[in-house]
Amino acid sequence: MDERYDSYCAVDPLFYDSLASADTETPGYAANRPAAPGWEREVKDDWLVHAPVDGFLPEQGWKIHVSARLDNAERVLARVMDYCQPRGIPFKHLRGPQLLLMRNSKYARRGSSGKFITVYPRDDAELELTAKELAALLDGEPGPYILSDLRYGDGPVYLRYGGFAARYCLSPDGQVVPAIEDATGALVPDRRDPVFHVPDWVTLPDFLTPHLAARNAASTTDLPYRIEKVIHFSNGGGLYEARDTRTGDRVVLKEARPHAGLDATGADAVSRLRREAEVLHRLADVPHVVRVHDEFSFGGHEFLALAYVAGRPLNKVVVERYPLVHLDADRAAYTRWALDVHRQVAEAVEAIHAHGVVYGDLHMFNIMVGEDGQVTLIDFEVATDADADARPALRNQAFAAPRDRTGPDVDRYALACLRLALFLPLTAMLRLAPEKVAHLADLVVEQFPVPREPFDESVAVILGDTAPTRRRTPDAVRIEPDDWPGLRERLATAITTAATPHREDRLYPGDIRQFAGSDGGLNLAHGAAGVLWALHASGVAIDPAHEHWLVDRVREPASGSRLGFYDGLHGIAYVLDRLGHPAEALRLLDRCLDEPWAGLGADLMSGLSGVALNLTHFAGTTGDTRYADAARRAVDLVVDRLGDVDSVAEVSGGAHPYAGLLRGGAGVALMLLRRYDLDPDPALLDHAATALRQDLRRCVRRDSGHLEVNEGWRTMPYLAEGSVGIGMVLDQYLRHRPDDELHESATAIRRCADFPFYAQSGLFAGRAGMVAYLAERGELDAAHRQARLLAWHALPYRGVTAFPGDQLLRLSMDLATGTAGVLAAIAATRPEHPVHLPFLTPMPAAAPTPGAALAGD
Repeated sequence: MDERYDSYCAVDPLFYDSLASADTETPGYAANRPAAPGWEREVKDDWLVHAPVDGFLPEQGWKIHVSARLDNAERVLARVMDYCQPRGIPFKHLRGPQLLLMRNSKYARRGSSGKFITVYPRDDAELELTAKELAALLDGEPGPYILSDLRYGDGPVYLRYGGFAARYCLSPDGQVVPAIEDATGALVPDRRDPVFHVPDWVTLPDFLTPHLAARNAASTTDLPYRIEKVIHFSNGGGLYEARDTRTGDRVVLKEARPHAGLDATGADAVSRLRREAEVLHRLADVPHVVRVHDEFSFGGHEFLALAYVAGRPLNKVVVERYPLVHLDADRAAYTRWALDVHRQVAEAVEAIHAHGVVYGDLHMFNIMVGEDGQVTLIDFEVATDADADARPALRNQAFAAPRDRTGPDVDRYALACLRLALFLPLTAMLRLAPEKVAHLADLVVEQFPVPREPFDESVAVILGDTAPTRRRTPDAVRIEPDDWPGLRERLATAITTAATPHREDRLYPGDIRQFAGSDGGLNLAHGAAGVLWALHASGVAIDPAHEHWLVDRVREPASGSRLGFYDGLHGIAYVLDRLGHPAEALRLLDRCLDEPWAGLGADLMSGLSGVALNLTHFAGTTGDTRYADAARRAVDLVVDRLGDVDSVAEVSGGAHPYAGLLRGGAGVALMLLRRYDLDPDPALLDHAATALRQDLRRCVRRDSGHLEVNEGWRTMPYLAEGSVGIGMVLDQYLRHRPDDELHESATAIRRCADFPFYAQSGLFAGRAGMVAYLAERGELDAAHRQARLLAWHALPYRGVTAFPGDQLLRLSMDLATGTAGVLAAIAATRPEHPVHLPFLTPMPAAAPTPGAALAGD
């Protein structure tokens, strides 16, 4: 589960959305306070910025952050405003309580958590005086610790060196990130880690030296525990494997930071930790429940030591054993095991209820499974009294009961979801369409040797029926690719119905990446460009207002806009050209060439391979030698950086470069193959083979013989960053040059497209990508079989059909994760006019530049 997604579920029940984009903070903080004379204020994302008219600030320097709790934020802000405005010191603050809650929530980004107000001193003298006087003014005001900063004294004032102005650069992995200037004048990433950091060329002001010494004084060596492993960090604290040095016992330490890790009620991690300890003492004689070992405080944080549970989380065990992703698995054996796990959990929950407690957080991550098959329930921080008639303030969306369930019914709902999820882990979608549960139960009974009655009971519990009943599967979830006109109409209607042309930040709702930067809602992967491309390529008439929405927003690209093909301006230019807006496309393309694009990474998603392909496309359509020359330069840069096969790690992602079509060697190879189509130089094929072998080096063979990308902690078969994307380019390479070893790898990858189950439906990381891959291979019968299985994820939306995005928590209409990608994938299976992703087919040679023949006379 990607914990970033939860915070984007707070605004809209159907679509991911940002609190900063939604107008949820009116009136918000300081709304009733008139602007000071000579001052102006402006909303920027989550922030309300206050600054003197015509004021001046350096582009970077030491800044002051002030933290606050929900109950003292107004008071803290008033004191800071009253201090800064008479002195002409610019500042900004979060716009309202909901944003402050989300910034300090349990799964908020640890590097930015706690920051309520930012103050911008204009020089070091003003920095020292402002920090000192604000600390005095705010003495005694509680607030969460800001992990990225140096604390000034014991109050809510913190300092960090970083950027003031909005400047950007490319990170080492080719991403556009906030930047500051180093000692040489070059822009480098402005690090925003959850650890205090001073850039190498910056000197810590003398007045901060004692505060740094105080920060470094605390040491875990004073604990009677030896920490052996970090299990997990959240904004509420850490989770560690440790050993009690007094007894030698293995334990798990749960750390709780005060005023941080808030839940929906505003309770912090310390409150929940104390509640968990109290509940576990009450349940000390209940089987299958973790035991308390110790409780203590250290460094202002609270700790709960729990007896170490030997085993693994149920979700990991299910991933390893799940038979629908292992072609030769024994489904009957898995069924016996899964039913026994559910029995044990149900017995434990019944015993917990008998002790007057509601667990409240039952899901696969909180169930540990030992080697002997015995289960243990962990994480009781949201447990409540059974007679409190309460709802948990933190929850896993795939098991979270709707608002009409309280008390023990919350756990009964989760148990019903668990029974289904053990066989078909798609229950997160039930938040979007509860009626989908009947379809999921039907699928379980079809795929596994299970009795129907328990699953009918689960359907009844989830739907809130008083007695078990059968519900009909909604017609909208049926996917029949042979009914192309009707299916295309249903999907296109869902996409256009969901459009929000009144918004500035996005046209079609999609993945949370839409809210990463000013161009996230515009690009090919997650923004309007990708949806418009999918509609156009699939033969759907597009609302002209939707095309103009995109045109209007890229006439003057925002500072920091990405340049890449799938995540930036190059892809938008390509789509505008395909939609019949060549002038706007070329204007945007020229803007891209004016940027320092040579420093981009090599990949297809964001980097030079996508740039080279797009420039080659425009060179072909316009005959402009500038584009052709720039494309050749991009190709040369990629080749120069390629290295040999052994130059890449055997693991993809994390601290290593990625493998795959969009971010790895397969995308590089695709670019080289398209160049070879125009310029049949055997060296281009040599380089393409090297790029493909680099990706195959980062693949592993699974037990059933198929080949997947190795990410260290999991393997991936998917289109964007998995093996199927590599296979798609391998197939094209082998048409140019036979190679037995590469052919064998392509055959092993092909087996990845035969599974009955894929966790998601999207094009980049789900079943739709398998459909597109099979269609590219010309295996239309197999592609249609997988397309029909898209019904497993299909959901009713306003009388038509839509698909959930990544994590399945909300619907998505974008190309990478949502309904537009499914539309494009099914359109790829049409034998008469198949749709291909950009550049998967050869491009025409460059057209002659108008007047070129006369120029040589």
